[in-house]
Amino acid sequence: MNDQQDLRHLHLFRALTDEQTEKLLAAFAERRAKKGEVLFREGDNPTHLRILMDGELELSEEKEPKVILRPISPIGELGSLTGLPRNTTATALTDVTTLEVETFTLMRLFDQDKDLGLNFYRGLLEVVGDKVRRDRRRMDEMRGNLIKTQKAMKAAREIILSSEETAISKPICDALEELIENNRRSHYRVTPVAGHTAAVRFEGGRLDAVVELSDGYLKLAADPELAEKQEISGVLVLPQREIPVSGTIARTNKDGVLLKLDLLIEEYQSAYLGYVTQLQLLDFVV
Repeated sequence: MNDQQDLRHLHLFRALTDEQTEKLLAAFAERRAKKGEVLFREGDNPTHLRILMDGELELSEEKEPKVILRPISPIGELGSLTGLPRNTTATALTDVTTLEVETFTLMRLFDQDKDLGLNFYRGLLEVVGDKVRRDRRRMDEMRGNLIKTQKAMKAAREIILSSEETAISKPICDALEELIENNRRSHYRVTPVAGHTAAVRFEGGRLDAVVELSDGYLKLAADPELAEKQEISGVLVLPQREIPVSGTIARTNKDGVLLKLDLLIEEYQSAYLGYVTQLQLLDFVV
């Protein structure tokens, strides 16, 4: 292939020697896709690593702005190499040409040539590092906007409370109070990860997986039995201990049941917050 020099600017290839780049590219095959063809869909399990060489691709995700991908660019390299399901749909906006290799073939190549695999993953870590830095910058901007919004809502609430009461004073003040409370950082929910999961065990032994949690809320996997109840109680099964919990159903929908927890005694509260903190640390680069 004559694409070696064109690809050297990509992080995935920067740590490779010329010989390693040539050997890696030999594993790729060229593929052409027509305008309108879908290369993969959101939720698909990745099977190939692809590099866009010619044409334009649209990456779309529900509730997110669409992204136009132009040559020369890897397509979903992190998902391809980690096995994470696709979170976007890739559609050809024009006739496109890609280089692609099956993930299984790539892993076998790395097993045969350890140095090639090591250098390739060094490049992949650079990709991850850049993504983390950009995400942190965007999060800092969002956090700054949130703080400004919180201050503005508190100021508006004080103006209403200090002004003459009208028919709309109480509903506006209540709405502001709810928004201010919901936006507190301590209410942000985190998600259990593989190997560090949580579940609630109910009477009879049934386990419902915890899909999100915060200092005062648990979100359980969707369960028709729970959706019919107003209050529930059970045992929260954490990796290192079990905690009795109870609370009221705040909201139910197709993606789960949100439980507002009753106050925990100090011992249980400490263990619960310890688990939440462990999950929160996964969102920080220390």
